Amino acid sequence: MNGIGWLTALWAVPMVGAAIVILLPSKLFARWAALAVSLAVLAIAVLLAVRFDPAGAQFQFVEDYPWIPSFGTGYILGLDGIALALVVLTAVLVPLLIVAGWNDARDDSRARSSQTYLALTLAVEGMVLISLMALDVLLFYVFFEAMLIPMYFLIGGFGGANRSGSDVAAGAAPKAAVKFLLYNLFGGLIMLAAVIGLYVVTLDELGGTFDFRAIVAAVQSGQLAVDPALLNALFLGFMFAFAVKAPLWPLHRWLPDAAVESTPATAVLMMAVVDKVGTFGMLRYCLQLFPDATKTFQPVIITLAVIGIIYGAIVAIGQTDVMRLIAYTSISHFGFIILGIFVLTSQGQSGSTLYMVNHGISTAALFLIAGFLVSRRGTRVIADYGGVQKVAPVLAGTFLVAGLATLSLPGLAPFISEFLVLIGTFGRFPALAVIAALALVLSAIYILWAYQRMMTGPVTRDNEGLRDLIPRELVVVAPLIVLLLVLGIYPKPALDVINPAVTHTLTTLDVDDPVPATAEGGGR
Repeated sequence: MNGIGWLTALWAVPMVGAAIVILLPSKLFARWAALAVSLAVLAIAVLLAVRFDPAGAQFQFVEDYPWIPSFGTGYILGLDGIALALVVLTAVLVPLLIVAGWNDARDDSRARSSQTYLALTLAVEGMVLISLMALDVLLFYVFFEAMLIPMYFLIGGFGGANRSGSDVAAGAAPKAAVKFLLYNLFGGLIMLAAVIGLYVVTLDELGGTFDFRAIVAAVQSGQLAVDPALLNALFLGFMFAFAVKAPLWPLHRWLPDAAVESTPATAVLMMAVVDKVGTFGMLRYCLQLFPDATKTFQPVIITLAVIGIIYGAIVAIGQTDVMRLIAYTSISHFGFIILGIFVLTSQGQSGSTLYMVNHGISTAALFLIAGFLVSRRGTRVIADYGGVQKVAPVLAGTFLVAGLATLSLPGLAPFISEFLVLIGTFGRFPALAVIAALALVLSAIYILWAYQRMMTGPVTRDNEGLRDLIPRELVVVAPLIVLLLVLGIYPKPALDVINPAVTHTLTTLDVDDPVPATAEGGGR
């Protein structure tokens, strides 16, 4: 399959599809065309997943062509197990988000609003996919930054719906979009300086290159003789941009506003797909390009991650807005993902990668179901609900399943990934693992309390006429619930793909898993 352009097709299909969709005259035709394009991307992703050999080369389906030879940069794409897991997640979610947001751009006062909305969604998908597959640092950076543009217009141009009462704030969606853009652009500018610096340090030994594989090989062999202080600075440049995107506490301030002001489908696209490029970047670029700097800053990063875990959970408990509550849970979950990455154990990193996938699924389910409810009632205030399970039992039931997945109930997908992160953390930092585990109790409080207030008890005023999920919404929710159940019971296929890539990463870092104290005692 090498060299025949499947990876190019994977990202080019949605990009070309976006250009076609925006030109279509009919809104209905544009919706079906966008869905068809996203399903074509899913088909290619499934084909690549089936053909991927976990025991094979680290990077597979590699495409390597000159781009700007004078700058040592090329059009280089490839897939390892970590990237493949996120590629499949992206390809699965986007068709569901298109169906979920079928009527999100129905305002006839904005010419061609549906076509624009769908084209922007497909453009984000294409840019995320090429970012995940890029093996050239400059190529990655270009699309890492470019995806901010369609996301900005999705948030500012199509958000702000379903606001009511005291919750109304004129121009809140554009303000949230600007906040999102400024935070991420600032992080990107810092990263640009680091990208240029990385090129400069490769000039003497490698003749100047952005080829990720060549730089990592030089780092492993000790060929790059660079001042550790300079490498620390470059690491921080990359890490800052990824920490904003992820987001890592205290760089998270843009996320809650952007999430609640977006349409539910756009919020899921942002939290479940786009933000994963940040944690993916930590795994691929921060750890493998700067192994010594990673170890230097490890204590600081994992401390911030644990703070984010607890902070996100505590703040979620105090929310009166259901969508903002879910947004803060994501801050807590991203803390778990980053913690697993930087404890530098195989269990932690495998758990983190699986957590990226499972968080994408569970957050998509919970946010979309809440969005369906809010669109019926016209308010996001938790106190305005009550007794929903009596008038819309399927909606309430699926909300409960998605909520239980969010709190990592055993048998649902996030449990095994969170369990692996905690096990991997306990091997090196037992005290931090215990503190992080407190979030399990806190998550039970914010999810079950929200469910109790919104779904149980007598049917409150203005909720009597709430309708249950309609077939289109069931088409969105059912696959997500099935995935939560299947990956909760049988995560082996995903871990079989992820584990070899994690092993490669830890080999680059030259670290081994900690030996349990009982094993050490037995050995003596």
